Amino acid sequence: MPSSLNPLEQIARRWQPSARFVERATLAAVVMAVVIVVTGGAVRLTQSGLGCDTWPKCTSDSLTPTAEAGINGIIEFGNRMLTYVLCAVVGLLIIAARARTPVRTSLTRLGWIQFWIIMGNAVVGGMTVLTGLNPYIVSSHFLLATALLTVAVVTWQRAREGDGEPRELVARPVRQLTWLLVVSTAALIVIGTAVSGAGPHAGDARKVHRIPVDWQEITQLHVDFVYIVLGLTAALWFTLRAVKAPAAQRRAVLELLIVLLLQGVIGYVQYFTHLPEIVVGTHMFGSCLVWIAALRVLLSLRERGGAAGSPEAAGVPSPTGEHEPTGEHEALQPETASAPAAGPTEPAASSR
Repeated sequence: MPSSLNPLEQIARRWQPSARFVERATLAAVVMAVVIVVTGGAVRLTQSGLGCDTWPKCTSDSLTPTAEAGINGIIEFGNRMLTYVLCAVVGLLIIAARARTPVRTSLTRLGWIQFWIIMGNAVVGGMTVLTGLNPYIVSSHFLLATALLTVAVVTWQRAREGDGEPRELVARPVRQLTWLLVVSTAALIVIGTAVSGAGPHAGDARKVHRIPVDWQEITQLHVDFVYIVLGLTAALWFTLRAVKAPAAQRRAVLELLIVLLLQGVIGYVQYFTHLPEIVVGTHMFGSCLVWIAALRVLLSLRERGGAAGSPEAAGVPSPTGEHEPTGEHEALQPETASAPAAGPTEPAASSR
C-alpha cells in the first residue's frame, strides 16, 4: 500500500533521476565541502570567529546577529547558514541515489556518512565558539571538514563507476607507494593545521590562546613534508611510466604534481609577505585541491566495471569480455600473467 511506503520510496515511485544527475549531485557535494572550508577560513582571517559569541544562537538574546556584532557577526552567522546549504546538497544526493533504479546503495550509504559528519562538525563548530576559539578544537573543526571532503570525493568517484568488486590495475609495490604518498599528504595537512593554530591569525581581535609551539619550527616541519610529498609524487609518476600504466593514471599523478607546485609557490609567498589574509585564504583553498588530487591518484589505481547504470556496473561481464585484463593491465600485474602470455602483449605495450 502506498501509505506504508517511507518518504524516500514514495519519491522513487514518482521520480527517476538520470545517472548523470546523480553524478552532478555528488560533484555539487564536493564543491560545497570545499566552500565550507574556504568560508570557515574567511571567518578566522577576518577575525570573525567570535562574531557570534555563543551557540547555537548568535547572541544570548538573538538567533541572528545584532547591529552591535557588526560585519563580524554577519560573516560568522553566514558561515553557519552555509551548513544548511551543505545539508540540502547532501540530502539531494541521498534522495537521488535512492530514487534511481537500480538503487545505488553504496551512494546512499556514503551520502548518509557525509550527513552525519556535517552534524558532528556543526557541534564541534559550536564548541569552538563556546571555548573561545580553542586552537585544538579549531584544528579538529578543520580536520572534520577535510574528512567530509574525503567522503565527498569518494562518493563522486563511486557515482562514475559500477558496484562490482574493485579490480586493481597496478602491481602491489605501486599501490604501496601510492598509499605512502596519500598518508604523507594527510600528514602534511595535519601539520598545516598546527601551523595555523600556532600562527598569528587566531580568528578574533582579542587575545586568543594559541598552540604552544615555536611557529618557525613547525613551519619548517611543514615545508619538509612538502618536499617529501613532492618527491613521492615524482617517484610515483616515473614508476607508472616504467610499468607503462594507462595515460589516465599518469595524468592523475601529473595533476597532483602541478597542484603541489602551485601550492608551494603560494606557501612561500605567504611566508615572505608575512601572512596576508588573502594569500592565507588562497593557501587553504589550495590545501583542498591538493587533497582532492591525492585522493584521485589513489582512486585511479583500481576500477569497478563499466559506467554506472550499465550491465557491467552491477558486476555482470559484458559479451565483449570488457572485464578481462588487457595486455596493458597484464604488464602492470606480472604476478598474474603467465609466461606465454607475455610475448603477445609486448608489441602493444611498446607501441605507446
